[in-house]
Amino acid sequence: MATKILDSLLGKSTLPKEDDYMELDLASFEASSDEEPASLYVKIAGVSSLKDTPKIKDEIYNGNIVIVDIAQLKLDKVTYERVLKDLKEVAKDVNGDIVGLGDQRYVVVTPMSVKISRDKIGGQ
Repeated sequence: MATKILDSLLGKSTLPKEDDYMELDLASFEASSDEEPASLYVKIAGVSSLKDTPKIKDEIYNGNIVIVDIAQLKLDKVTYERVLKDLKEVAKDVNGDIVGLGDQRYVVVTPMSVKISRDKIGGQ
């Protein structure tokens, strides 16, 4: 099961079927609101147009790692290329890093001093 999910993220398999998923009860893992704030967060973002990029850029400038779902942009090549250009520029501005995942469905952008290894752990 985990292999299928990783293969999907890394672009090695076809789209998963609904029965490939299982319900996870993550309530016990979610942090309570009384914990101290972290110095770095991993944020999830979806982009459907250019107007979504300023919020993502702000998060990266604030020192957070952002995983961006760019799947909706694949239908509009001009917007897709512009958003990727903007994300590459912000990664360069902050001396961070950017990498595509899952057959370019996701992009991970990191802030200063966080680099993304291109070496895969396990698998083929």
